[in-house]
Amino acid sequence: MKKIVIAIDGFSSSGKSTMAKDLAKEIGYIYIDTGAMYRAVTLYCLNNNIISEKGIDLEQLKEKIGQIHIQFKNNKQTGERETYLNSINVESEIRKMDVANWVSPIAAIGFVRKALVALQQKMGESKGIVMDGRDIGTVVFPQAELKIFITASPEIRAKRRAEELQAKGEQVFYTEVLKNIKKRDHIDSTREESPLKQAPDAIVLDNSRMTIDEQKAWLLVQYKKAVKE
Repeated sequence: MKKIVIAIDGFSSSGKSTMAKDLAKEIGYIYIDTGAMYRAVTLYCLNNNIISEKGIDLEQLKEKIGQIHIQFKNNKQTGERETYLNSINVESEIRKMDVANWVSPIAAIGFVRKALVALQQKMGESKGIVMDGRDIGTVVFPQAELKIFITASPEIRAKRRAEELQAKGEQVFYTEVLKNIKKRDHIDSTREESPLKQAPDAIVLDNSRMTIDEQKAWLLVQYKKAVKE
């Protein structure tokens, strides 16, 4: 069976990463979470005083961008692919709210996107990957054989995200998460550099009222159709 590139784009906390991860496991593909890459850059900025009360120090970030190395490695115990920043496992740290509050502004910076898009394209050269993000089907892999665009209402996405963070022990409130999601939606959709938008040939899925199992089954059907074409 031929190998293809599967691009899954969509709004923050729409469940695209869960869908992409599950599909990759099901079909034996490599899963690449591009959102984690931008989160890792954001964490680096927070840890190195590139982000402060004054905002983002663009000159310092441009100087340091070549020192930011991101990898994905399999956790032998869980089987999950986890994010490493300069050889340190940061999977837990990059999912916290302080990173979430800054990741969209960081991801809107042109030279940051250029560096990470080049890395993402290199990761997908051999195909057989499922990659999720904001601009995978429009910028990173416009020729991807299967493009999916995931959406859901901000309120439902905020509820899911708040419950996920609370389950991990974080003290967050629904209203705080909803405000963050709406802010990220606006930044992601209106930025000049690779804005979030649906590719013309993408298949749209509104998963507001779908279970994870229903989403997984739907996506598997789309994959089987794509590899037959």
